[in-house]
Amino acid sequence: MDAKPIVVCTWNESQGGLTVGAEEALTLGRGVAGATGAKLRLLVLGPLPEAAMETAGRFGADAVDWIEDAALEAFSPDAYVEALAGYCQQESPALVLFNQAADTRLVAPRLAGRVGAGVVMNGVDVSVGEGGGLQATASAYGGDTQMVYELSGAPSYVVALSANALLPEPAEGGPTEPECRVISSDLSGVQERVRVIEQARAEGPRLEDADIIVSGGRGLGGPENYKLIEQLAEALGGLAGASRPIVDEGWVDSSQQVGLTGKITRPALYLAAGISGASQHMAGCSAAKTIVAINSDPDAAIFRYARYGLVGDCLEILPELIRAARQ
Repeated sequence: MDAKPIVVCTWNESQGGLTVGAEEALTLGRGVAGATGAKLRLLVLGPLPEAAMETAGRFGADAVDWIEDAALEAFSPDAYVEALAGYCQQESPALVLFNQAADTRLVAPRLAGRVGAGVVMNGVDVSVGEGGGLQATASAYGGDTQMVYELSGAPSYVVALSANALLPEPAEGGPTEPECRVISSDLSGVQERVRVIEQARAEGPRLEDADIIVSGGRGLGGPENYKLIEQLAEALGGLAGASRPIVDEGWVDSSQQVGLTGKITRPALYLAAGISGASQHMAGCSAAKTIVAINSDPDAAIFRYARYGLVGDCLEILPELIRAARQ
């Protein structure tokens, strides 16, 4: 009897025709499928992106399953849950992997409840344990620690993978040639219970994709000094970020927040000025290759994470860094 398939679910053409994080989820799914002898499938809801077949093959998928229905052309939680529940009942996957985003938080737990599956959010890894069962590792307590869950007792499992949890790696030995399967679904009777009046739109570069991020915190003293963060970020060719306290106080827009309740980043360089280093903030930047911290408190927690630390007033240090970066 064939092992139950491993399924990576994606929707919305948001990056290269696929949901941001789909390549990471395919990388993880391929590893689980290889360890269990299962097939790896990419499941697409709504319009089939041009990049779907190429990406699926590059990351070693055996098939692309496509659910097409007018109700799936735009994100609609009730319709998406209905379509996914029907798919799971028909195909009986062992594991359904999502990249974790705002949309996923609305869908993954409801899907698990609908089909009686176990669910793990904030996932960073899925592996096969010594007994052959699946284990899901998830971040917990604001990223301070990780929990390992034994996945047993349910017919299938749903895991949402945190952004930047791992690096995407194409399959060794070259791309596969996945078949494309059209999965039927009747969503004509689904009525959305929540109606979106105006869709939020993100414009410009994303913090999650930045190689260099310069972030500021309360140590800047006031909103008028945040311009130093923006100037240094521009001089270094990066993006400006912020800690939650200055976002809550209205200094900058929430789209620039780095942390557990903001953006999860993995830059080559993360420079934090006037940020104490609370665990909630570090959950969004601890994966950076190099962290540089500027803080007037030599005992600030952020120095435990930083490769380089500057003890001093960031209002005195930042102008000098800007001057040096512009030369």
